[in-house]
Amino acid sequence: MQLLDVSHVVTDGMTTYPGLPGPKVSDHLTREASRASYAPGTEFQIGRIDMVANTGTYLDTPAHRYVDGWDLAELPLERVAMVPLTLVDAAGPAIDAGALDGHALTDRAVLFRTGWSRHWCTPAYGGGGHPHLTEAAASALVEAGARVVGIDSVNIDDTTTGERPAHSLLLEAGIPIVEHLCDLDA
Repeated sequence: MQLLDVSHVVTDGMTTYPGLPGPKVSDHLTREASRASYAPGTEFQIGRIDMVANTGTYLDTPAHRYVDGWDLAELPLERVAMVPLTLVDAAGPAIDAGALDGHALTDRAVLFRTGWSRHWCTPAYGGGGHPHLTEAAASALVEAGARVVGIDSVNIDDTTTGERPAHSLLLEAGIPIVEHLCDLDA
């Protein structure tokens, strides 16, 4: 088994999603300031990160969409740990159910490799036209019993309207969503 990190690094001031504030990464306590509180030769640094939850690569749980849905603290780890992987190559922008043909989906992490992560930290990343799932694709994933679904794009849904069918269908079915993946070529 090989473990791969497919998450973006969170940096001070970065933009993950247009309109959301970037994270602020700083010191809460510097090593120099800590010396006043500890014995000689003892010092600590405590970092501070202020950010919205939708920063970097993240996992949406049903509570993200539904008031009575379970949240990250209630995430059953078996939903996302040691899950067999299905990688779907799809360029989009609209990824329909046909992209799933011939792929194993049941009880699998289904990740969509679109290549969109190449735009990370550029205006193009959130500038529109990003790859996303159609309602039919999301329905097919629910029907097949996918365990977790992810994409290397700014959003799993089309953001040109206020509708979010992929979020709605997947999260209602208890299928977590991971957005802003990277390095799926690995």
